Amino acid sequence: MDTYHVVLYIHLLSLFVGLGAASILLVCLIQLRSAQTLMDAVPWGMVAGKVTRAFPVAVVGLFATGAYMTSHLWSWSTSWIDVSIVGLAVIALQGPLIADRTSHKLRQALQKNGPGPLGEHALRMARHPGLWHTELTNVCLVLAIVWNMTLKPDWAGAIAALVIGYAVGAVLALPITRPSGAPGTVGEPAA
Repeated sequence: MDTYHVVLYIHLLSLFVGLGAASILLVCLIQLRSAQTLMDAVPWGMVAGKVTRAFPVAVVGLFATGAYMTSHLWSWSTSWIDVSIVGLAVIALQGPLIADRTSHKLRQALQKNGPGPLGEHALRMARHPGLWHTELTNVCLVLAIVWNMTLKPDWAGAIAALVIGYAVGAVLALPITRPSGAPGTVGEPAA
């Protein structure tokens, strides 16, 4: 056993922590979106609030271990590494700057709603693009970064992977964020 393989193992564990937390968060968002009462929504909001604490740990773990491997095996001018660092930075920024702010607004809407059926504002906040766009683009960016780590493409290929990953996440978020009853809304029949 050598240091590189231990660091690679920690790198993969960091990836699994991030993907695991993203999976749990996605389940919470789906349940929040389908909640009809405050009692339905609160437990999922609480879990979502707790699971997001794993993301900074995953990001720091990925960057620190990736930096070690880059310094000892690769180069800081390697195309797929540089592009992947940019992708990780986008992920690290979208969470606190977009998703956290939107989730705070959702929490306020739920508190203002009070017990009983959820009003239109709370229902609209559960479909807010700030939640869904961030979650789905971040997951797709992670998959694009894994693609880059696996295939080690040149600059054009590495950038294309991240652009395609981000675009796929954004497109996946579109039907979820439409107002209820809008044509093409996920889980609701089109008119």
